[in-house]
Amino acid sequence: MINQAKSVAIAAALEAGNYMKRQFLQPSFVHEKGNDGDLVTNVDFECERIILQQITGTFPTHQIQSEEIGDNGHESEWLWLIDPLDGTNNFALDLPLFSVSISLMHKKKAVLSVIYEPMVDQLYCAIEGEGSYVNKERFTISRTEKELRQLSVAWIQGHHVQRTKEAVVLRQHIDTYCKRMIRTWAPTLVWNMLAKGKLDGIVLYDSEGYDLYSGMLMVKEAGGEIIDFDGRDVSQMLSRPTLIACHTNKKSQMLQLVNEGLRSKEPIR
Repeated sequence: MINQAKSVAIAAALEAGNYMKRQFLQPSFVHEKGNDGDLVTNVDFECERIILQQITGTFPTHQIQSEEIGDNGHESEWLWLIDPLDGTNNFALDLPLFSVSISLMHKKKAVLSVIYEPMVDQLYCAIEGEGSYVNKERFTISRTEKELRQLSVAWIQGHHVQRTKEAVVLRQHIDTYCKRMIRTWAPTLVWNMLAKGKLDGIVLYDSEGYDLYSGMLMVKEAGGEIIDFDGRDVSQMLSRPTLIACHTNKKSQMLQLVNEGLRSKEPIR
């Protein structure tokens, strides 16, 4: 079942990704989605159609939650989470930072992750207990010894967070005390970067999304850890996830960074 799901997800991701690559820099319909700065384009809808056609053709009884159509209404212990174009804002700005994200959950736990970055032709895949791979080459998160001021940390927040005071203060704290704080507006890209050892950590603030669990599984299967702000391991779906992801040897360092930021009451002046 999982191997069949993997084959279907890979085929769907490649087809959708190659379509969005052909459409990049071409005129497209762009529409604001909600009041928090999120966007949707005609490319999102077409990529979603491509992916849904592949998955429903093989697994018609599975539950699906997808970025644009929402929930298909099926009741199943198998749940597909689909973000057909993770990084729509970037795509609309002609910024080549976006991906396809597909994950399969079993009883609310991620068991399969497929992420395709079409502009660099990087296909990522992870299965629970089998490791993380990019273009069929296995990779693991790297252990490095760094001081706080040397860390490169990615920040992910939900569209609805906007200027929430706690988020603003925490974000500024990370930006002030680390070497670099990275915001790509395409979360799967930074999950992949962390999994490959290109980043030192991720701080995610109240960001439940269709792309979240593909990235989490990729990092876990690469040997990383994912914890909440109290240091507890996170493996199940959450309603409002607030997380830290990093290599094991940076866990205490990342917790210190976040908790010091949370104790700050006002932005640094």
